[in-house]
Amino acid sequence: MAGTGKSTISRTIALELAEKKRLAASFFFTRGKRDVSHSRMFFTTIAAQLAISLPVLRTLISDAIDNNAHVFQKGPREQWNQLILNPLKNAPTQSIQLVVVIDALDECDSMEDIQLILQLLEEAKDLDTVRIKIFLTSRPEIPIFDGFRQLSGEAYQDFILHNIPLDTVNADISTFFLRKLSPLKAKHGLGTPWPEEGIIEQLVERAAGLFIYAATTLRFIQDGIDGPEEQLALVLSASKSSRSATKHLDGIYTTLLQHSVLGKRGDEQECEQECEQLAGRFRQVVGSIVVMFNIMPARNLAQLLEMPFKMVSRTLDSLRSALNVPENESHPVRLFHLSFRDFLLDSQRCRDSRFQIDEKETHTRLFRKCMQQISQLQENICDLWGPGVLITEIPDDTVQKSIPPHVQYACRYWLDHWRLGNPVEEDIKTIREFLEQHFLHWLEGLSLIGGVSNGAHMIITLEEILSVSCNCSLVYTETSIDLKLGTIGGL
Repeated sequence: MAGTGKSTISRTIALELAEKKRLAASFFFTRGKRDVSHSRMFFTTIAAQLAISLPVLRTLISDAIDNNAHVFQKGPREQWNQLILNPLKNAPTQSIQLVVVIDALDECDSMEDIQLILQLLEEAKDLDTVRIKIFLTSRPEIPIFDGFRQLSGEAYQDFILHNIPLDTVNADISTFFLRKLSPLKAKHGLGTPWPEEGIIEQLVERAAGLFIYAATTLRFIQDGIDGPEEQLALVLSASKSSRSATKHLDGIYTTLLQHSVLGKRGDEQECEQECEQLAGRFRQVVGSIVVMFNIMPARNLAQLLEMPFKMVSRTLDSLRSALNVPENESHPVRLFHLSFRDFLLDSQRCRDSRFQIDEKETHTRLFRKCMQQISQLQENICDLWGPGVLITEIPDDTVQKSIPPHVQYACRYWLDHWRLGNPVEEDIKTIREFLEQHFLHWLEGLSLIGGVSNGAHMIITLEEILSVSCNCSLVYTETSIDLKLGTIGGL
């Protein structure tokens, strides 16, 4: 389940194995972070790490690349066979047993790829020359269960983390609270004992076996608007009305939002309008973060949303208990844990409507923002000195300056946001005008950021969606691309 400590365990195991020279490779899937939210980089990353951790494989993997230069554009099965399985089969016999750590497989964005990865990894059990074990974590989702059911019984052992006796988990969470809260006592000159043993017991009870509750509660107490005593009192007074398995986690998230976003305005009738403005800003900024396909720095997020940076920055700064907001403005903002995303998108868990995120509405809003960004692209956007210039000849800072991260994001993901939103006729008209006026500019932008293959897939996907949903088709001509609209009246 979410929040039970899977990724923490994975990181700990990977670190200890690395120290013992037994870590073959590791891959941590992360939803919403481009290179690690899908399988396209999975096997190539594992192969690159294997070449480092097991030097006898370097020549074999290098030869595989030389013999198949396009292997990086191939599917998962071809990459697994050419870059990993065959080199392992042909390697000299090794005495040491190595481990591959794979975390959060459920966060891979393709259910089909998840099951294929499991099938391919099973083939490692038949290796004679190199002994490889795989440590894998995931939420208990149906595609994962189905994938394991298709494996032979002797291929794996499973362990259900949330089936550990609650007394054992509670003891660990109690230790966590004691060790992390104790330094606050001296720092803020609090009395002794603080917190009292009974308070620790209440916190442990509320955690209900979820370490994410403990971690979020700690950050809220440490980094809140008021002192730790006042923040702790707010935690203990959090609502318990939800009947879900995450009721206490939902309570701490609700308290965190009401206190951090609205401050002390929440109960004042005269501040209702101001509260709605603050909540609306929260839905716009944080709602975008939880549904975006790749993370970005706060300044670029403000540019994408066309909001003042100070407004975005103030919104994010108030939520450091739930968001990792780096001091370095060039580093991206990210969620501490996906349970916060799950909470915001589920109206049954997030009972305060001011903070509920409408996923489809947010995707639609981001699609329109992306359209505004890429509709400003122009011919020869990087002022290149002539045709036929190689990408490798263009300085990185030139591309970054001409196509900043928020525009790069818009180039890559405008279609995904439209596809997952609430499409209306006006949006289809916007797409038509964009393709008629800026199609070549968009392709040029994609080529400069290494995304032309993505563009081809996007056009194919767009054609498929339109032909199925509204009897539309894309007609290619020598000079332009026209959208032929069938049943959409008047267009």
